[in-house]
Amino acid sequence: MNDPVEASRAQFDRQAACYGSGHILRDVSDVAAALDELDSTQLSPALDVATGAGHTAAYLAGRGIEVTAADISEGMLAEVRKLAEERGLRIATRQHAAEQFPYADGAFGLVTCRVAAHHFASVEDFLREAFRVLRPGGCLLVIDGAAPDGDPVAEEWLHRVEKLRDPSHERFLSPSAWRESAENAGFDVLGCGTRPFKQPDLEWYFRTAGTSEANRAEVLELVAEAPQEARHAFGLTEENGKIVWWWPRLTLLARLPEVAKRARQT
Repeated sequence: MNDPVEASRAQFDRQAACYGSGHILRDVSDVAAALDELDSTQLSPALDVATGAGHTAAYLAGRGIEVTAADISEGMLAEVRKLAEERGLRIATRQHAAEQFPYADGAFGLVTCRVAAHHFASVEDFLREAFRVLRPGGCLLVIDGAAPDGDPVAEEWLHRVEKLRDPSHERFLSPSAWRESAENAGFDVLGCGTRPFKQPDLEWYFRTAGTSEANRAEVLELVAEAPQEARHAFGLTEENGKIVWWWPRLTLLARLPEVAKRARQT
């Protein structure tokens, strides 16, 4: 399957049940920290792109924000509806790709995308669509893993590991690449940086992604032979017989300028 969109759809339909209450993404403290100082009334309605099991969408709904949770995978959207029912929340769901949205210009006050953009066929298309559907002054929040700036050896090692672990993976971008892409799309970047985030052991990731036995063996070989640059960049080590590492977790917060959207439309 060569189409990245179809690869993602198939992967997440197959693994959707793994992303519910037991997944690390249920902890939305990163989202809360990024949006803490923003007025909820200015963020509604919101669109959560590539929502997965809906953890970010549920957080937004819990803040009283009208939210649409969108995903390429119907299996994931079923998990969103289950989560909304369990918590007594109102969350609309919509199935579509991250590179093309079925919404009118200026329809939202906030677009979020959390730990998903590394699967996208085109980050540029996603940013272009996010810009289009945000109203002037609206915000974009992207949280994702990141490649370290200025470290091509560690970046390439990470890409090889992730592609083997989950073939629907496309690429982790560096903070500087995210900033440049967002600015090229027309956003004012309010903040863009990474903080280390400790990952569960590698076996948990294999189970979550449904990694094949052959690919598991290749990943374990890459870990055993990891270059020093990768070991340093990701804190790769063993704890109690488990392989663990620290992910550079990127948070990008950007705003659509008050006049830029009108200027681009004329």
